[in-house]
Amino acid sequence: MNAVLEILASGAGASVQDLGRFGHRRIGVPWSGALAPDLLAIANRLAGNAADAPAIECFEGGQCFAAGDAPVRVAVAGDAELELECDGERRRIAAWRSLRLAPGETLRIRAVRDGRVAMLAVAGIEVARVLGSASVHARSGLGGHWLAAGERIAARAAPQGPERVLDAPPRTDVAPFRVIPGPQADYFEATVFDAFLATEYRVAPAADRMGMRLDGPSIAHRSGVAPEIVSDAIVPGAIQVPGHGQPIVMLADAQTAGGYPKIATVISADLGRLATRRPGDVVRFAAVDAVAGEVAAREHAARLDAWLAAIRPLPADGADLDALYSVNLVGGVIDALAPPEHTAD
Repeated sequence: MNAVLEILASGAGASVQDLGRFGHRRIGVPWSGALAPDLLAIANRLAGNAADAPAIECFEGGQCFAAGDAPVRVAVAGDAELELECDGERRRIAAWRSLRLAPGETLRIRAVRDGRVAMLAVAGIEVARVLGSASVHARSGLGGHWLAAGERIAARAAPQGPERVLDAPPRTDVAPFRVIPGPQADYFEATVFDAFLATEYRVAPAADRMGMRLDGPSIAHRSGVAPEIVSDAIVPGAIQVPGHGQPIVMLADAQTAGGYPKIATVISADLGRLATRRPGDVVRFAAVDAVAGEVAAREHAARLDAWLAAIRPLPADGADLDALYSVNLVGGVIDALAPPEHTAD
């Protein structure tokens, strides 16, 4: 039986994303794909999909979803505040789990507390693919556009079986974001590069899926060197420095070529963590070499495998005894022989 997920509100922004559209940068096609691939994989595993299936990337919160004529299974990964409404009654529910959304129920992502992204996976999602990917690149129209209220996404009716939960999800890592110098590090004096690593920057309001501007001390180009270059290749993670000296970190929807010198490139293991920082967040950088970047990528993949392996089924009756036993359920106990004094109103 087929089902649909209805978009009742798109909030601060929502789009369909998978791992991205690879193999076409030579003809000017960006990768796109989820800003936080870890959240994509976890949400899909919770929903029972393949880890690289398309899902809905939600910015900041405010999105609202409903099932059509048949129930759908959804799952949310990310530090999100969720609310389920049925027959006028609202209740908070936890993220990092799957949920059977029945006709007449609505699921709202009220806010994203840490970071700016949550991923909502839909079991059996069915969306068109362009050049091998369902990812939306809104600037070009490849894969579609930002979701809007009234749109419907095809899926399969919620399959039988228990819901799933991740008890110990990823948490904020405050370590510096690791970068490999260059490819135009020679456009900057060594002292300037060292100052770049020693500086705290803040994510500027101008931050979207294409790139993230950073506010902080200006980065000076080396004397006698133009602040522009003949356009060359750009990949997500590249940190461009235009003439004004304020760095720009390129993200998933980044163009394929550009003419500003690139002082460094964020390693793949740290890029998803950086891409989900919101305006005003402080970011710092640390230099590593390519070998260390490769080691970090393997370590990061192992951590993701561990998170996916830790996803477990919830009991059919919905009572999560493991969670209940892990907290103090007794509170407000009084002594029957010495009851508290009451005061008159």
